[in-house]
Amino acid sequence: MTTPPSRFRVRPARPSDVPTLTGLLNAIIRAGGTTALETEMSEADVAQMFLAGAAVLCCHVVTGPDDDTPLGFQTVVRHAELPPGWCDIATFTRRDPALPGAGRALFSATRERARELGLVTINAAIRADNSGGLAYYGKMGFDTYRTLPAVPLRSGACVDRIFKRYDLG
Repeated sequence: MTTPPSRFRVRPARPSDVPTLTGLLNAIIRAGGTTALETEMSEADVAQMFLAGAAVLCCHVVTGPDDDTPLGFQTVVRHAELPPGWCDIATFTRRDPALPGAGRALFSATRERARELGLVTINAAIRADNSGGLAYYGKMGFDTYRTLPAVPLRSGACVDRIFKRYDLG
């Protein structure tokens, strides 16, 4: 029995990916409702926050099997409010058309790298109105451990923030 070829490839992000990742992320931000980010970002901001800043531990991109153009990315960073050995995760994939399986491919690489780095827990902070994000992290094995009620958005609306954790042990 042979294994079917993967629909996606995952590789570490490169500086040359920044323009594509910025465009992808800003499209998600403009659509609203699936990220805590509310204002579009510059290429320099994306590079600093997700690829090369001092807090960044790793960043992977997902591509198609025959094209090296990023279709999404996932990053883990240190966060001062988290316990030692914890990191924070962020995942962004193209929405139109949707990419079923891209997030799973990304998380496989991210989880492996987080273990190599000696991390013990991955934290995901998700808006309560982001049903897709909640479902994704649930499918990856993250468990809810905290809810921060009524976090205000720029619009003045308030949305709970759900915190989920994935223990690497």
